Amino acid sequence: MKTIAVNLILFFAFLILSKYSTAQKIYSCDYKSDADVKVYVVDYKSDADLIVYKCNYKSDASGNDGLWFFVDYKSDADKKIYFVDYKSDADIKIYFSDYRSDAGWKNTSKKHLMY
Repeated sequence: MKTIAVNLILFFAFLILSKYSTAQKIYSCDYKSDADVKVYVVDYKSDADLIVYKCNYKSDASGNDGLWFFVDYKSDADKKIYFVDYKSDADIKIYFSDYRSDAGWKNTSKKHLMY
């Protein structure tokens, strides 16, 4: 009996953790007030807090490492973002890379904003 209970606990823990460790699904809001995070896109990698790679498939995105998959519906998103026009209005500055291997945080002090 004890083994079954332990297995059930481990199974449910795995399900809960897998929800948070799979895709970072992003929705781009039309209004700043709807967003969780305000984002500014920089022109140079060196100016970014986070380097982002846009994945083509939800299964290609993972965790909080800059691998983003953009969803069509707000309800499907892990995070809702709003693209601001001025750097000073942003919570984080991102750079979109063409290479998956570039993705990741350069300023880890802002990492909590995307959890």
